[in-house]
Amino acid sequence: MIRHIVLLRFRPDISAEQRGAIFAELESLREVVPGFLGMSAGANVSPENKDKGFADAFTMDFTDSEARDAYLIHPAHQAAGAKLVAALEGGRDGLIVFDMIVGD
Repeated sequence: MIRHIVLLRFRPDISAEQRGAIFAELESLREVVPGFLGMSAGANVSPENKDKGFADAFTMDFTDSEARDAYLIHPAHQAAGAKLVAALEGGRDGLIVFDMIVGD
């Protein structure tokens, strides 16, 4: 399984409701991307103060790298991703993406 981890630095003017709508749109891609198993999203609750301004994040689980790769190029992901990037401080500079293999 591939876990797709995205750390986010939203612009200050993006409300919690707007963030929720962005996350909901991303999560809805499960309906159109085979192998997209699930998504979790939320705000950082760590007391360590090491987030470097990345106060929100989401993770997505995919059956394998092929499913993740299909998600990356899917037109619905491109549209949702554009909305996400527009809501971030500095556009693409407002996110960090990290993928890792989970399990066998």
